[in-house]
Amino acid sequence: MNFDFSDELNQLREEARRFLADRCPTSVPRRILDGDEPYAAELWKAIAEMGWTGAAIPEEYGGVGLGRLAVCVLAEELGRAVAPVPFSSSVYLATEAIMLFGSEAQKQAYLPKLASGDLIGTFAMAERPGPVDATRMAAQVTGGKLTGTKLSVPDGDIADFAVVVVNGAPWMHLVDLKGPGVARETVTTIDPTRSHARIVFSGAACEALPGAERPDSVRTLLDYAAVPMAFEQVGGAEAALDMGNAYAKERFAFGRPIGSFQGIKHKLADMYIQVQMARSNAYYGAWAVHTDAAELPIAASVARIAATEAGWFVTKENIQTHGGMGFTWQMDCHLYYRRAKVLGLALGGAREWKKRLVHELRTRNTSLEAA
Repeated sequence: MNFDFSDELNQLREEARRFLADRCPTSVPRRILDGDEPYAAELWKAIAEMGWTGAAIPEEYGGVGLGRLAVCVLAEELGRAVAPVPFSSSVYLATEAIMLFGSEAQKQAYLPKLASGDLIGTFAMAERPGPVDATRMAAQVTGGKLTGTKLSVPDGDIADFAVVVVNGAPWMHLVDLKGPGVARETVTTIDPTRSHARIVFSGAACEALPGAERPDSVRTLLDYAAVPMAFEQVGGAEAALDMGNAYAKERFAFGRPIGSFQGIKHKLADMYIQVQMARSNAYYGAWAVHTDAAELPIAASVARIAATEAGWFVTKENIQTHGGMGFTWQMDCHLYYRRAKVLGLALGGAREWKKRLVHELRTRNTSLEAA
């Protein structure tokens, strides 16, 4: 069985890498980090013009129609570039929620504008620290009005609308974040190149996603989003590995490259293994997403766990490889470490996904025994 991407998607990868190398060098995320801009608006506009925001959206709704595998390819390159744009919030989550659970009228209204980049969407779920359970949400809808508070909503300060998780069927609703009854406050995280916001809904008008009638609809959306996010994490981890490898070859100590010392060799080898393990699991997730396989919950979980652990380990070890210089502001090591930490908590941390994996494996084994 061939798990590799098609020639068309590999060509898309090469084009995306060249584009981002030209339009998103590390000076771009550094500009966002040092300034007041919440995201790189000019880069986002260029990405939309390239058709990336509509990669998975069918042509009948104004998209490119390349499918979810194309989003995985693009996510990896965006992660490699540490791109400061709301791609994950708008594409992995908001767009995916509407494609999975939206009505035909909602798809006609939202998907063309999401594909063109005219609308930025996000996903509002967390209300408190700890594991997220849709059945324990405080946010509620009464008479078409939403009341509740969502914490650390990714890109919540710049998004035009949000897919909000509520307690009760339908479990997800669309809310105009620029309408009345919505108050947004930007919150500070370890990675200011990806903005977050606290959003308070006080009788805000909302519109139900009719397909989200079951409480596990939220879990399904997270499974679909976990796979491209894993690719984004793999892209960032591989970039950090390449950065550490290059530095080990050019930095001399005691008259020889530091990469020739056993301690650095072992460090780089461990980093490489982590990246390759994460990539393998991400490919498994991509297969499950592409084929709508029954194994998706398991595949998404292992992809998410491996990518989160690789992202943290490799970006941390990249700093260590650079030694004292790696801890300074002038080096780019911290850009990848910051992003890895933020992505590692998005959609729930690794511990939550491990519990999810254990539950799915136990359920599957019980079903097999019963059969």
